[in-house]
Amino acid sequence: MSHPWLPPLALACVLAMPLPATAMPDHNLVGIRGATTASSNTPEAIGAAVGEMVETLMQRNGLMPDQVVTATFSATADLDAVYPASIARRRPGWDRISLLDVQQLEVRGQLPRCIRVQLLVWMRQGEEPRHAYLRGAAGLRPDRQVQPSR
Repeated sequence: MSHPWLPPLALACVLAMPLPATAMPDHNLVGIRGATTASSNTPEAIGAAVGEMVETLMQRNGLMPDQVVTATFSATADLDAVYPASIARRRPGWDRISLLDVQQLEVRGQLPRCIRVQLLVWMRQGEEPRHAYLRGAAGLRPDRQVQPSR
């Protein structure tokens, strides 16, 4: 397999992980964004927010865990009770996904208790990613806000 701009060694590193059966030529590697807020700095509140955000992204995009290559979570400095990725890792099938936590840049006036994620996933060509900005983070991207279920 060759790629026009990716050196063979780098391509081999990217493809070193087993690819799901769905990662065929009719699929693209796509980034999906999400954000939410936790009600407080507790493992329970952070867990509820991360769980809701990941579940929403998976459902909205019709994804299975084997389609997720990697997930990078970021959190504001006021959330230090638990790593968001450790919450995601508890989901069935997520123990084989490359997960990373980082701290968001501290910016004056930033949204407090905010958790963001970027998923890199295999999606069928022609399918558009459906991002999700939940709870207090809905105001960050009103065009990507998820309406609450009734």
